[in-house]
Amino acid sequence: MKYEILSKPSYALLKLTLDEGEEVVAETGAMVFMDGVRLKTEMKGGLFGGLKRMIGGESFFVNRFIAEKRGAILGLAPPYQGDVTHVRVEGTLYAQSGAFLAGSPELEISSKWGGARTFFAGEGLILLKIDGHGDVFLSSFGGIEEVEVSGELVVDTGHIVAFEEGLSFTISKAGGLKATLLSGEGLVAKFKGSGKVWIQTRSVSDYIGWLASLMPSRD
Repeated sequence: MKYEILSKPSYALLKLTLDEGEEVVAETGAMVFMDGVRLKTEMKGGLFGGLKRMIGGESFFVNRFIAEKRGAILGLAPPYQGDVTHVRVEGTLYAQSGAFLAGSPELEISSKWGGARTFFAGEGLILLKIDGHGDVFLSSFGGIEEVEVSGELVVDTGHIVAFEEGLSFTISKAGGLKATLLSGEGLVAKFKGSGKVWIQTRSVSDYIGWLASLMPSRD
């Protein structure tokens, strides 16, 4: 499929140009505009598949967009301000809960229990597991940057969008007790190995905290 990502990075809009018969799966509510495209809403993978998506922070239903002519156009956007990026999946990709915007229908999207060590940005203990071969479009709060890891990389947990399966990671505090209490830094993920990590330039939890600090207090 041909794609353009417009209005980057603050208010990104994904524009897809499709051949006749080509399909795209997207989150419900993501459609902004379409021309020559038919919409079909379904539970991909049946009831169990819908439940697994809900556990991973995605919607119970998915929308299938099917091109009815050559050169059909589809515009998609996430519900919040931020960026969109394209990733070619060849195997398995892990992403934060709620990051999936759209992708090839061949990809299987489910949830993965990461154990107590996966506490990404207050999203809980569940990651999205994206399996197969195809194109996926991920969204984030803030801009998205791709970082190549060769050895070790430390990332604040509130800034992780996705990472490749070849990387192992552990979750720990940013520093000692004093640093944890005074630096304003919380938990970090220490990635090891060789692969790619996608990071977002803003943290949702930090933004909410900043907004709360501006609210007038009640006497």
